[in-house]
Amino acid sequence: MSFGWVRFLVQKSVKLCLLLGAVSTAAFVLVQISPVDPIEAYVGADMMMVSPEQRAQIAQHWGLDKPPAERFVTWAGALVQGDLGTSMMYRRPVAEVIGERFVQSVALMSVSWLLSGLIGFAAGVVAAMNRDTWIDRAIKGYCFVLASTPTFWMGLLLLIVFAVWLSWFPVGLGVPIGVLAGEVTLLDRLQHMILPALTLSIVGVAAIALHTRQKLLDVLESEYVLFARARGEQGWRLFMRHGLRGVALPAVTLQFASFSELFGGAVLAEQVFSYPGLGQATVEAGLRGDVPLLLGLVLFSACFVFTGNTIADLIYRLVDPRIREGRRL
Repeated sequence: MSFGWVRFLVQKSVKLCLLLGAVSTAAFVLVQISPVDPIEAYVGADMMMVSPEQRAQIAQHWGLDKPPAERFVTWAGALVQGDLGTSMMYRRPVAEVIGERFVQSVALMSVSWLLSGLIGFAAGVVAAMNRDTWIDRAIKGYCFVLASTPTFWMGLLLLIVFAVWLSWFPVGLGVPIGVLAGEVTLLDRLQHMILPALTLSIVGVAAIALHTRQKLLDVLESEYVLFARARGEQGWRLFMRHGLRGVALPAVTLQFASFSELFGGAVLAEQVFSYPGLGQATVEAGLRGDVPLLLGLVLFSACFVFTGNTIADLIYRLVDPRIREGRRL
């Protein structure tokens, strides 16, 4: 392993540690100033029947009777040892809950991420290659509409059309109602995943398509492409020989950088379709005051987004020798 790769890995490790430290501190502070009372959210509708003594016992059991600074130090110390705490809602370790929900979400986000990238890249290329035609205007108009469309609105629209009116897909959830876990088939899971995945894919197309279109137009107006045109190259042959290389790397960067938008969109899409993934768990943890689970999800989402950006940097270094050798572009 060369010195450049060692320096790259060390820098990324230091940045990840600093990021997790900043995110955990900010998340803990925001939880403390939140108007949601963890004890009231934990007890629920029976709060009127809980005596002050019982409330004190609940606070003592979950460590809520200690000062915020002491709770943060205790939580951070356990975090360094790999312990994310115990979920107040599920009465299970936070790491176990996140792992179980991540299995549900990873398939949804992977399909959505792949479809939005491929469709967005293809749409951007087609628009640029047919500049100022009706095809270009149609794709740009479609992307502008999608860019201003909220994820939850698109989810509700697809839910009404394909689940309620046409009855092609289930209304929600991740598996059929009333079916034992061992009897759920892969086809059942795919049917429940199609609408949430389609929602995230449709919304994610706009940014990639518009960015790819503009980048390809810049490439097609460059001097070496003009020289290739002068030699008789044109159309899709020109794109494959000179344009594809120029737009591939920026598209890869944008695609992996969209991890944060993908995770945020999954929160809304999973709520609309009641899909049992990380997004729904995040909303439930916030509304019900499950501090350990909420903090664990915040840290996991930070690592998730950081991983996407790191993969993009790795691909850049592997593909572009100028970056690998530390030279300026």
